[in-house]
Amino acid sequence: MEYGIQLYSVRDVLPEDMEGTLQKISAMGYRFVEFAGFFGKSARDVKAMLDRYDLRISGTHTGWQEIVENWEETVAYHKAIGNKHIIIPGAELGTKEQIEAFVETVNDIQPKLQKEGIRLGYHNHDFEFKANTDGIVPYDEIVGRTNIYLEIDTFWAYAGGKDPVEMMEALKERLIFIHIKDGYENGDGVPLGLGTAPVKAVYQKAEGMGIPMVVESETLNPDGLTEAKTCIDFLISLEK
Repeated sequence: MEYGIQLYSVRDVLPEDMEGTLQKISAMGYRFVEFAGFFGKSARDVKAMLDRYDLRISGTHTGWQEIVENWEETVAYHKAIGNKHIIIPGAELGTKEQIEAFVETVNDIQPKLQKEGIRLGYHNHDFEFKANTDGIVPYDEIVGRTNIYLEIDTFWAYAGGKDPVEMMEALKERLIFIHIKDGYENGDGVPLGLGTAPVKAVYQKAEGMGIPMVVESETLNPDGLTEAKTCIDFLISLEK
């Protein structure tokens, strides 16, 4: 099995030492990475570091505003580093007006990105599964009114009252990656194997579906690299 990591997990060290961090991530056994910012590094430098440490880029978390406001620069950068998936990490969807604006925007930019060889996706938290101030469930609107791909964050789905395994099956035609992570029903996250989220069932489902698994561990306790190692060790233990 090959595993990826969302580099937000190591945000305590990545901005100041991207090269060293990528080297350590690769040495742990991660084979692909998902960026959440490039911290002033050129596309050429990022691509060189990925090549140097035998890492692939699975995607980036990039806000929809950045895509719209810096279209040419954003598309060119992602193509230069070989990225084929831009994933919106979340959006303000608390009102009907915000949802309408979001739906209109993604339905406009998705086909344009597709023409550039880039697929547009959305990453959930827990709030998208709960009715907003206008009584609308944002995730239902995203699924029903757009064609964007989905990166199911299985922990946030769990914290939002959903069964992530059932979601993966129901949305399999639009599922490109999952975030595999752990934590508690109240939304407190922990490294893999230390919480109550159905991580093993999620793992088995993803393995059976052939869906790439991206680790995310957010608490930096005691630091991001330690958590990253704990997570991949746990995943490897599930292979046995």
